[in-house]
Amino acid sequence: MSVLKIVAATAALSLFMACGEADPAKNFSMVLPEGGGKFQEGQQVALEVKKKGSQPVDSVRYFLEGIPLPEVAGKVTLASPTLGSKTLKATIYSEGQAIELDKEILLLAKTPPEIYTYEIINTFPHDRQAFTQGLEFHGDTLYESTGRKGASSLRKVDYRTGQILKSVDLERQYFGEGITIMGDTVYMLTWQEGTGFLFDRESLERIGSFRYGESKEGWGLCNDGEHLYKSDGTQRIWLLDPATLEEAGTIQTVTNRSVFNKANELEFVDGKIYANVWQKESMMIIDAGSGAIEGVVNFGGLSKQVTQHRDLDVFNGVAYHRGRNTFFVTGKNWDTLFEVRIVKRDE
Repeated sequence: MSVLKIVAATAALSLFMACGEADPAKNFSMVLPEGGGKFQEGQQVALEVKKKGSQPVDSVRYFLEGIPLPEVAGKVTLASPTLGSKTLKATIYSEGQAIELDKEILLLAKTPPEIYTYEIINTFPHDRQAFTQGLEFHGDTLYESTGRKGASSLRKVDYRTGQILKSVDLERQYFGEGITIMGDTVYMLTWQEGTGFLFDRESLERIGSFRYGESKEGWGLCNDGEHLYKSDGTQRIWLLDPATLEEAGTIQTVTNRSVFNKANELEFVDGKIYANVWQKESMMIIDAGSGAIEGVVNFGGLSKQVTQHRDLDVFNGVAYHRGRNTFFVTGKNWDTLFEVRIVKRDE
């Protein structure tokens, strides 16, 4: 290599190292209170920026997900419309510069979940061959989706008798998952195929399909009349635009202690999402705006009240009947559909 090339390479390396050393953010660090970066919504905390060199700190402003956090008496209040993983930012003003530092924190619910149990109001026959994935009422008609490749279907059911009024099967490559009804359309997920389907509510004729975006899988579906809510086996519940079926945002399901990632079949009632807990005889009551898990319903013992057989599987399926103001729940390959009332457990 020529002397000229060596000089040029050395100069370029020196310039690169000088630029790295000149990064002003390296002269500061943001210090969080003890707790490993976990905080509860509305918690007041004292944040601190420490200098690593001689560069002065003229002032500091803090932001949570881009929202300014006013500092009062040396503390900021960690508040956000939604909970879960958040970015806390410090903007340091020093000698005419605005220097930014980021920290990832976990914003949890303010209070622990309330504990609920159930009262059985009625029992009705249910097809024990149905590997139940989704349940939803439209008026007095129960719609049900079933899973497993080669056995996945969408059905209209007379809940009183268990009679299947109409049924359509999915192709063998699809594993059916949750459903929800908005207007004249039934929306149905598949599990790992990255595809959802649209059906006419009356005829069950397939009228369209859509592909998933960033969400990992298809688990449960519900809606609030404006958005669809989709669970995917992670701590996230995705909001879908019903016109485009594109993912328009997320909430993260959290308690006052940690995130939770087992929301399965979903039902929306009065601003809350009722979600089966995968492989547990329980259901979460989730605030649909923030993601806070406000309640847990213990359905322990319900599976013992159905016929025990070789193919019996887990508790799954929740539907709210508005006319009766009760919930209907069942399980995969259960021969009974339970009408229940959710009640707060006595302390």
